[in-house]
Amino acid sequence: MCKHGTDEHVLVYIPAHLSYSGDARFDIKPIDKCIASIVRALTNAGIYTTQSCCGHGKCDGQIDLLDGRILMIVGVEQ
Repeated sequence: MCKHGTDEHVLVYIPAHLSYSGDARFDIKPIDKCIASIVRALTNAGIYTTQSCCGHGKCDGQIDLLDGRILMIVGVEQ
């Protein structure tokens, strides 16, 4: 797990209902460094996320997918 604030900037999909502009778009967002490669791979595969957090050693992490599924991240090491 990485410390809170240890981010990597990743290009992610922003669906219209979560976009300030009301339009779907791609944008660069800070993602926890220890799971950034997973989020990047999902995005590159067309599997879009709505939020993610590694848990920072306090709890299990998770990556929420746009389709409603949740990927649990257990035992991530920095």
